[in-house]
Amino acid sequence: MALLTAHKRVLHADLQGDRIRAASGSMVAVEGNVEFTSAGMGGGGGLRAALKRAVAGESLSLMDCAGHGRVHLALDAMDVLVVDLAGDTLTVESEHILAHTEQLRLDVQFAGLRGVTSGQGLATTTVTGHGQVALVSEGPVMALEVAPGQDLVVDPDAYVGSRGQLSMNLVSGVSWKSLVGEGSGEPFSLRFTGHGLVLVQSSER
Repeated sequence: MALLTAHKRVLHADLQGDRIRAASGSMVAVEGNVEFTSAGMGGGGGLRAALKRAVAGESLSLMDCAGHGRVHLALDAMDVLVVDLAGDTLTVESEHILAHTEQLRLDVQFAGLRGVTSGQGLATTTVTGHGQVALVSEGPVMALEVAPGQDLVVDPDAYVGSRGQLSMNLVSGVSWKSLVGEGSGEPFSLRFTGHGLVLVQSSER
């Protein structure tokens, strides 16, 4: 079974006759006998997911890496985080996906007003199953806990992904000062309620 490990800003993918899917153009070096082929825009969800991405504006171009050896992957010298999934679901912006093992299924879900106002498209990506997914971020990722009675408010430009039983709502923070350029606060934010973890990068886009 393929194994993903992160070392600073590089992802190492060890293959033993199996395969992973990685962001197109992310390979920086390879050791061993590994073949690379385009996986298209489906992200593992097939034609249906590809069509949903095309309609919703969510872009995800992947390549298959198959064989025996080690593949080194990176994107724009961004930080890398490996997330292990055990039958649960990770919701993540597609631009943060670097690679995933082949047992995971990627699909698209509607992002509502957050996608419209943040300019990130109308959809977000869900990753479900048993396996590993590697994410990239601008700066280290913080995993912030949400619990009943302990809501979390996040800048949409810092949001990377989330997991657990969470609900997300848009919170307006616009004041007359922000409208005339004198406010220091964010014009809107994301409020998470329920129980789970929210992944936030330490640098805004």
